[in-house]
Amino acid sequence: MISLRIYVLVIGAAALLAAYVFLRRRPKSPDELERQRRAWLEGTGRITDGTVIDVQELAAANNYHAATMLIYKYDVAGVSYECSQDVTYLRQWINLHSCRLGLPTSVRYDPQNPGNSLVVSENWMGLRQ
Repeated sequence: MISLRIYVLVIGAAALLAAYVFLRRRPKSPDELERQRRAWLEGTGRITDGTVIDVQELAAANNYHAATMLIYKYDVAGVSYECSQDVTYLRQWINLHSCRLGLPTSVRYDPQNPGNSLVVSENWMGLRQ
């Protein structure tokens, strides 16, 4: 009788472990987190005027991919913000050669955290060309 109880406990523990392994959430990749951030800002972000400062290409180093950074600035409630956005995977929506110093742009930002902003996403474009 005791050995039957032990087998039931072992099988139950194995079933719980298997359920945990199959049903746990997988951690999201940094690219997926960035995609979700852009989608959230598209839907809830406020829009303000900004200016493109520069477009820089960063070379690949230490297991990181090469990146194209769009650097821009904007003001919210009297505070100036200078931000950059990785537009490497958004190149099909923008013409980087037309991005120059002083190009006016619209910036979507989080009203609770104005430093969280974007200029380009999959469904929204703030660059005025």
